[in-house]
Amino acid sequence: MAKLSTDELLDAFKEMTLIELSEFVKQFEDTFNVTAAAPVAVAGAAAPAAGGGDAAEAAEQDEFDVVLEAAGDKKIAVIKEVRALTSLGLKEAKDLVDGAPKAVLEKVDKAAADKAKEQLEGAGATVTLK
Repeated sequence: MAKLSTDELLDAFKEMTLIELSEFVKQFEDTFNVTAAAPVAVAGAAAPAAGGGDAAEAAEQDEFDVVLEAAGDKKIAVIKEVRALTSLGLKEAKDLVDGAPKAVLEKVDKAAADKAKEQLEGAGATVTLK
């Protein structure tokens, strides 16, 4: 395999969606047994000294689960959105929607979680972030 330069890698990352990039980071972490969010933990550890306990706990959460609570009236549209957000096939996406409440995405950043919630709610689903 040809070795890619840093600029080539950055160009490839720029073409990815947030969800694709999030999945890449998870796979990278698993493959090399590392955590890409280590610098965030240092910033989060400094926050309690400056602020209150509740504010610091809310600021520390950087990973969210997008949980499908109910499909609503437009079940087919919700299944399509689940398939668009994940790499699931039709049967798996239908099973996930039928089995609600269930997590659609796990441990994604705030931006990806908000985007997924917006897309699923636009299709008629009831969604919560945890």
